[in-house]
Amino acid sequence: MSRSLPIGFLSTYPPTPCGIATFTEDVVRAISSFSFAPQIMAVSQSEQAVTYPEEVKMVIRKERIEDYQKAAEYANKELKMVNIQHEYGIFGGADGEMVIEFLDKLRVPAVTTLHTVLYQPSPCQVEILQRIIQRSEKVVVMNSLAIPILRDKYRVPSEKMVVINHGAPSACPYRKEEQKVALGLGDRIVLSTFGLISRGKGIEYVIQALPEVVRKFPQIVYLIIGITHPQVKAREGESYRKFLEQLVKELSLERHIVFVNRYLSKEELIKYLVATDIYLTPYLNSQQIVSGTLAYAMRFGKVIVSTPYLYAQELIGKNRGILVKFADSQSIKDALVGLLENPLYFRQIEKNAQEFGAKLKWTEVGKDYAQLFGRVINKKLAPSGGKIKLVSQVNHR
Repeated sequence: MSRSLPIGFLSTYPPTPCGIATFTEDVVRAISSFSFAPQIMAVSQSEQAVTYPEEVKMVIRKERIEDYQKAAEYANKELKMVNIQHEYGIFGGADGEMVIEFLDKLRVPAVTTLHTVLYQPSPCQVEILQRIIQRSEKVVVMNSLAIPILRDKYRVPSEKMVVINHGAPSACPYRKEEQKVALGLGDRIVLSTFGLISRGKGIEYVIQALPEVVRKFPQIVYLIIGITHPQVKAREGESYRKFLEQLVKELSLERHIVFVNRYLSKEELIKYLVATDIYLTPYLNSQQIVSGTLAYAMRFGKVIVSTPYLYAQELIGKNRGILVKFADSQSIKDALVGLLENPLYFRQIEKNAQEFGAKLKWTEVGKDYAQLFGRVINKKLAPSGGKIKLVSQVNHR
């Protein structure tokens, strides 16, 4: 392909502290090497002014429907297709219904990436997602377990759905022991949980599991890394974090639990992950369909202990980690002790995670997105005979 094709992304975007914003930035970077020219239509989550990077061409105020209309007009004039990153909460209106206004006026093809697929949706949520899917050429899910849910609950045709893994950094220039020393954790067994903090994370069950574990392995430290989710903080302040901090004091675990109350840059997150021995996601929502932090942990070959929400079931699979019961500190304790008492078992799981994690590199995932976008654009151009050889270029990279 001799020229870069302008394609749009409708999503949150950095510096917004949001997992979907970070994901979108990663997709943008991954496909840029395939002769696409990404342009961002950033959905602002705040009325306050935000300074965005140069690839952001439009800012949509979340609750201003006229902004969605203007974004569609811009896309029709300037872009070849649009990728919508969908989660109900990032768009305006009831259950994010304002994104429909954008799609109703859009004349170029759309591909929608689903970050949430609810097993028990409200009628409104069903209607909104069905309308989004009807107006999308393809729908991307990051978990094959989402396919039967979309087919049965939302009546999505199988041929419209595409599975593409959640990506994670391709390169890792750091070593575990060096990072432990750099973080002041050189002699510790490092457990960690990352992400925006909210009650659904189930972190209290890890804390409650640790007294017995640290009696056997006193060098353990558990890092709880991330700020409180902005929407949670607006609603209830820091009540959940304070509850966790009080629980730590009650169980006399101050030497073994550290709160890193910051929104980490991607580079910082990678350093903490590399230093981690066991990564935990004790999440309480059994229907969670994707987790970016879990994908990162698998990419870096971490031994994972997780509750069996849908994405964990998909990613961990056989012998790539340990699934524990929901809201069950005893189950978490048993998993941790079993791993730490059996180094050979620990290393085998770590090896399996490393092998599978290589598939999650953004260099691989970006290729899948580039090929999909190429097929969608070519389908649109086919009647005019203007097919562009996107796929052959991608395959030669």
